[in-house]
Amino acid sequence: MHPNASDHREPTTGFPTPIVPTLPPGGPSVPLAGHATADAVSQGWCTLGAELAVAARRVRPTLPDSDVDAAVEAGMLATAPEHDGSAAHHRGVDIDDAVAATVDVARAAAATAPELAACTRGAADWSRFGTVIPVLGASCGVGASVLAATLADALQLAHHSVLLVDPSDPGRSGLGFAARSRGPWHVRPHPRVGIRFSWRAQALLAQVETDLGVLAPGMVPAPRWWCPPRHRVAVTVVDLGHDPWRLAAHPVAGAAAWLRAGAPVPRPVLVVCPSHPSLRYAEQVLARMQPWVATGAAAAPTQLVVMGARRWPRGVAGAAGRRVAELLPGAVFVPHHPATAAAGVTPDPTPPALRRAISPLLRRWGLAPDPTRRPRRNR
Repeated sequence: MHPNASDHREPTTGFPTPIVPTLPPGGPSVPLAGHATADAVSQGWCTLGAELAVAARRVRPTLPDSDVDAAVEAGMLATAPEHDGSAAHHRGVDIDDAVAATVDVARAAAATAPELAACTRGAADWSRFGTVIPVLGASCGVGASVLAATLADALQLAHHSVLLVDPSDPGRSGLGFAARSRGPWHVRPHPRVGIRFSWRAQALLAQVETDLGVLAPGMVPAPRWWCPPRHRVAVTVVDLGHDPWRLAAHPVAGAAAWLRAGAPVPRPVLVVCPSHPSLRYAEQVLARMQPWVATGAAAAPTQLVVMGARRWPRGVAGAAGRRVAELLPGAVFVPHHPATAAAGVTPDPTPPALRRAISPLLRRWGLAPDPTRRPRRNR
């Protein structure tokens, strides 16, 4: 049961089968062009979406709503119109193709459900991952992937064995070009979902892969699959992806499983931009996580990182809500770097200015040497 029944969250068990209109078996396709009116086309798409949702529920009645939504998206993508290149001719939607794509994603998500249910009970054991640093953006585009890569670069330069985890949808990942080449090492928890291990300098980069059109939250492999065998990890940096609102709704499964409380205690980082909207988004993310943190299921972000600024612009910090205000005194500022802002994360090392900005944070966590401390002489 959810920690707070009054919150609107995606349930994980006990889903009733929704009562929705369905298309007849082998019924007519939904027209995309021709003499059909706009209302008829709109009604046809709604009916198709309802039918795809029913198809996803048939795979597993307790499939979470987020996975059902992703399965329906996959089915809708399979119905994309095709143009013959010579005339404005479009085919109708193939219902069988749409249902097949929906069922494929639903099955892949349902395959991991028992394992995810088992790993959400009790505290997580992070001993094989060392210090776990989940990086959570207040919204998309705030620079969470740049910060994750900067942390990984700074940590490996401090002689740590680093694992950089990228559980995001491959098509929307901010670390898609973080390695010079795809590594040959591959782990496949599911026939349609795998994890590819590559090298970013001396850091090991682990990225999720799938041949399906959509990566549902339930398709993300559990953390145990991300631990490389025969490779000891001292620090694990996790770029949690582009959808913090969905992650915060259920931060113990899928990519959000990296936010689970455990031992050693994870050190989640919340990333914002120096703007009023970004602080508002951050406050909502923290509020959405609060019930899970209160029950001890998730670790709360204890560090705020501001990307693209050296200090707060005038009047911005005062707009912080109660939860974000508690993180303001220890906020770390990472300055704007034009080349990085334009190119994103590349295989090249992150700029020294960015690594210097986060050095105080790493020293605070005991992950970087203190330059002011004199080395001890051996007698």
